[in-house]
Amino acid sequence: MLAKVKRVLISVSDKEGIVDFSRELSEMGAEIISTGGTHRLLKENGVPVTEVSEITGFPEMLDGRVKTLHPKIHAGILARRDVPGHMSAISEMGIEPIDMVVINLYPFKEAALKPGATLEDMVENIDIGGPSMIRAAAKNYASVAVVTDKTQYPTVLDELRSGGKLSKDTRGRLMAAAFEATANYDAMIADRMGKRFGAGFPRSFPIPLEKAMDLRYGENPNQSAAFYSDPFTPGPTVARMRQLHGKELSYNNILDMDKALDIAMDFEKPTAVVMKHTNPCGLASAPTISEAFATAYAVDPLSAYGCIICLNRDCDMATAEEISKFFVEVVIAPRFDPDAFELLSRKKNIRLMEVGGPIGPAEKVREYKMKKVQGGMLVQTDEDVAVDRSNLKVVSKRAPTEEEIDALLFAWKLVKHVTSNSVVYVKGERAVGIGAGQMSRVDSAKIATMKANEPTEGSVMASDAFFPFRDGVDEAAAAGVTAIIQPGGSIRDQEVIDAVDEHGMAMVFTGCRVFRH
Repeated sequence: MLAKVKRVLISVSDKEGIVDFSRELSEMGAEIISTGGTHRLLKENGVPVTEVSEITGFPEMLDGRVKTLHPKIHAGILARRDVPGHMSAISEMGIEPIDMVVINLYPFKEAALKPGATLEDMVENIDIGGPSMIRAAAKNYASVAVVTDKTQYPTVLDELRSGGKLSKDTRGRLMAAAFEATANYDAMIADRMGKRFGAGFPRSFPIPLEKAMDLRYGENPNQSAAFYSDPFTPGPTVARMRQLHGKELSYNNILDMDKALDIAMDFEKPTAVVMKHTNPCGLASAPTISEAFATAYAVDPLSAYGCIICLNRDCDMATAEEISKFFVEVVIAPRFDPDAFELLSRKKNIRLMEVGGPIGPAEKVREYKMKKVQGGMLVQTDEDVAVDRSNLKVVSKRAPTEEEIDALLFAWKLVKHVTSNSVVYVKGERAVGIGAGQMSRVDSAKIATMKANEPTEGSVMASDAFFPFRDGVDEAAAAGVTAIIQPGGSIRDQEVIDAVDEHGMAMVFTGCRVFRH
């Protein structure tokens, strides 16, 4: 057990709750040592406090950059109580041990996120003494308690009230939290400086993530789960959405919401995405968002049961009336009109998620894509190859019509979001059939035909990778497809092109593959 807490060093940037916490420690008999603004605040509120400079005999200098970096502070923190040599050494130097360190760090994140933040702003908000004291106290957790977050104050006080000491388990939990705090703090700094000065993939990969919420469970009820957010990712994100209504989000909800939002941001016209199990089962653009939703839902209404919907326009009453006809898990929109919100919120469990700003290509942010694997992590750049009229390569005898090109480009935006192997059929600006996640491409083409809720005659096809054989083209021809967009690059490209010409179809190559495993 830790000896009674006799001496506490307090230096906090976030001062919420610190006066009451310090006062109660003082009333328990602890001597309070503090610095700068914390010292002034405690003194103004009548808490007995000694300034660090009185302990060190050395004034703060360099605009406060140097105040606690002194042997009388760090030796007092680091001295092990169970090592006689440590205790005699600090005694000989007139250094008293410090039993508790209460630190939270300069607000680097807030400084970095401030609009117009400069490099100097960020650098000046990099804490030096704070992390040093936290790490020192955490290393010596057997002798010193380290408190790094205001949410820890009640637990610490409760335990001290009950016995005047903190258990080893409590000190261990505080130590673990302390190292998490400094690790994430350094990760934030490394991330911001790396984005500014780094190039390519870093040698190590610090990720500044903060816990956003615990989830009811993971992909399945036997799995635990939590959601973490990156404070520095700009633009519309799942982490920044505001839940206006409905039950708590699940792990699978968040996966589908992220995919649906990613798709919606590819389109400028009013567009609705219907998402199920990380694959779109409906997509359409139309003159109004209500028309887009009704069309997208009709693509595969059987699969859409219990879906995630993402709208790239505000949800108005007409759209809400359409949505309310179905069982829907989540609706994402920039905003909800008041009457639309009132209607949808009559359903107790439907989750209504407000992005709070535009959803479209201008808001899309390209960042590293990561997948955790056993014992490591895969990191890659985002898919960012622009495909438009200017870089389509016509490889068939018949060139596609302007109308077909419009549909092909829409189909390409869809197919790149469908799990590989993927094949989609499109008419105009709406999906007709979606074939996802098959081991052979021809099976994806067959599924796209089977899943179509309207005749596929006159549709166009997109494939996320090349056709290894002509069978996929033959399947498309049987479905009435008139034009195909695909990457090309197969050793049997000519065989595939010959099949397209044989069926009187048009085909273009994009030159880039868009697998999504």
